[in-house]
Amino acid sequence: MSDTVDKERGSEAANAKEAAPANGDAGNGGADRVVDPRLLVREQGFAGYLTEFKRKVRGGELGSLPVVLGLIAIAVIFQSLNGNFLSAGSLSDISIYIAGTGIMATGIVFVLLLGEIDLSVGSVAGVGAAVWAVLSVTHDVNDWLAVLIAIVSGLAIGALHGFFFAKVGVPAFVVTLAGFLGWSGLQIWLMGQEGSINTPESSVVEDLTGYYFEDIAAAYGLALVAVLAYAAALLVDAKRRRAAKLPSRPVSEIVVRTVVVAVVAFVAAYVLNQSRGLPLALVLFLAVLVIADFAVRRTTYGRQIFAVGGNAEAARRAGINVERVRITVFGIAGMLAAFGGLFIASLSGGATKSLGAGNTLMNVIAAAVIGGTSLFGGRGKIWSALLGILVIQSIQQGLNLLGMASEIQYMITGAVLLAAVVIDSVSRRTQKTAGRT
Repeated sequence: MSDTVDKERGSEAANAKEAAPANGDAGNGGADRVVDPRLLVREQGFAGYLTEFKRKVRGGELGSLPVVLGLIAIAVIFQSLNGNFLSAGSLSDISIYIAGTGIMATGIVFVLLLGEIDLSVGSVAGVGAAVWAVLSVTHDVNDWLAVLIAIVSGLAIGALHGFFFAKVGVPAFVVTLAGFLGWSGLQIWLMGQEGSINTPESSVVEDLTGYYFEDIAAAYGLALVAVLAYAAALLVDAKRRRAAKLPSRPVSEIVVRTVVVAVVAFVAAYVLNQSRGLPLALVLFLAVLVIADFAVRRTTYGRQIFAVGGNAEAARRAGINVERVRITVFGIAGMLAAFGGLFIASLSGGATKSLGAGNTLMNVIAAAVIGGTSLFGGRGKIWSALLGILVIQSIQQGLNLLGMASEIQYMITGAVLLAAVVIDSVSRRTQKTAGRT
């Protein structure tokens, strides 16, 4: 259910213990213990990974493969139709546009891992932007303090949704649908008669999507830090697994993985430097993804989220505080929705009565699902938000360059979303047939 190291250790140790008695070697100190061959994939090198890849495909465990292939297909198709699609300016624009919706989608990934849904994120984004605008512009509150209050307001709203869901027992669908309506009303009330408040020049919110690190060293420096951090994480993981006497990645694989990440990171840095430089919006979005990914994959709290999403009753019997997990997850979703709303306000030039309406909710949920997070709970990755929003924004960018109407964009995005859910459903059914859940 989760791909965290600690879970792998537990399952691998359990499989190893089960294999030992079957061969009559349980009493010799484990020296001749037989281990499930699938656990030795990492030590078998690329041949082992190829075998494991074929097994996963046959078993319906496709992971992010369909999304990556889809992104490649999108790039090829639109570049062939319009030579500006892969230009530095176009890709820089995409990196800005994905930030707000992507941050909101990150919060939705948390909720989907529970097997639930949050229909209020668009309204919460609007409230967050309205709170910031009213405090900072209308009442002249310190800009940073106004931003903080806006984000905290989203956290409180999300936690309130979680309370009614976890403690009172109201279905999350109903609670967040009510929130969608109620918080939309609050947003309109906060904005007053005028209905819009423009973003002041050089304000914190304006800089969210308007500031660029123009020095080329910034983009290359971030790429270098990312590559070194990734390599260090792989080396530490391998060391921990060896210390626990578990199969670990060979050095050759670590080198290849690091080289691939380095190529992607430095090519991205080069492209951004050909335009306006490294966008602050992209840096903040990546920071949110890294922090969220660490929380989900490397902490006890993250493992509890997967456990509750996989089987809430089993998690409760295992001693997990299910109510606390649910309340905090919805709180995180609300907080990231409000934060994402500030990015949308920055892009649109201010807070309005309609901010967060329209296709915002659709894009947020679609990004999480298209990226590979299961609608059925217990399976997914934080980086799904990045992959999914890249697909959606790439399609929108390509269609805009071709001069296509917005209704065409809606239809294509809807078709992609349906395809992602179909793949997820078929994958689930295939895994059940193969004896895995």
